[in-house]
Amino acid sequence: MSIRTTVTLDEDVFLRLKEASASKGIPFRQMLNEAIRSGMLALKSAPPRERFEVRPVSMGVRPGIDLNNIGAAIELAEGDSWR
Repeated sequence: MSIRTTVTLDEDVFLRLKEASASKGIPFRQMLNEAIRSGMLALKSAPPRERFEVRPVSMGVRPGIDLNNIGAAIELAEGDSWR
C-alpha cells in the first residue's frame, strides 16, 4: 500500500537522493523510501547511551573560605597565578 504525501527536503538531501537514485537506476521515490527505512533501522538499532551521573562529594565547611567571593576561593586554591 502506498500513501501519497508531500515532503519538504533540504536541497542537499534532495540532490544526494537524486544522485543515489540515478546511480542505482531506481525511481526517486523508491530511493527516498529506502533512505527513510535505513535511517529508521539505524535509530532503532543504535546502542542505548550510557547514563551520565555526577556524584557530589561533600567538601565540608572550610574555615577562611567565603564561597560568596569566588575570586578569593580560587586564589586560595590556585594562588595568585589564576588571574
